[in-house]
Amino acid sequence: MSALMSEVPETRMVLQNVSWETFVALADERRGSVPRMTYNEGVLEMMSPKRKHENIGRLIGRMIEVYSEIKGIEILSVASVTVKRSDLKKAYEADESYYVTNIDQVLVKEELDFEVDPAPDLVIEVELTSSAIDKLELFSAMHVHEVWRHDGTSVQFYRWVDGSYEPIQTSIELPGLDAALINRFLEQRLEAGETTFIRAFRSEIQ
Repeated sequence: MSALMSEVPETRMVLQNVSWETFVALADERRGSVPRMTYNEGVLEMMSPKRKHENIGRLIGRMIEVYSEIKGIEILSVASVTVKRSDLKKAYEADESYYVTNIDQVLVKEELDFEVDPAPDLVIEVELTSSAIDKLELFSAMHVHEVWRHDGTSVQFYRWVDGSYEPIQTSIELPGLDAALINRFLEQRLEAGETTFIRAFRSEIQ
């Protein structure tokens, strides 16, 4: 049993009928950013990622950071910041998240208030096991422009268009970066350390 449990890439706990005030208190009193919390109108999901989950999310993040550097695209990383809206009774904590299009609105702010500030433009969501909450519906309510979702096998890009998400092959936030390239590199993620991995990615896009 212990061997089987160790293979689970993430663990999830779902609580029903949780008030907004209770969620905020739990999120604020937690030490660090684990478990990551998602809240949707009374439903609270807490997810604790393991190595595979964290490795995929971090490598995607590092590729985004290298790509933006090489291409001269200004970004602002806010990692797993808690994006919460009391008016919507919704909140999420992504694996990685970035401002690109709206960077000028938040660049000088040390803290963000998502009642007035826009949500990050680009969200990375690694979901190796099924969530109890429809994340795309939640991201849509927050007006997240672009979502990259990895299911443990491959990443799919989605763009928010007219209130819903449509699959896209190439990023709009990071022009020229396509899902096929990200997937090709992630297939090699266990073949070498991160330094070698990122050097190879950098060489590919230069």
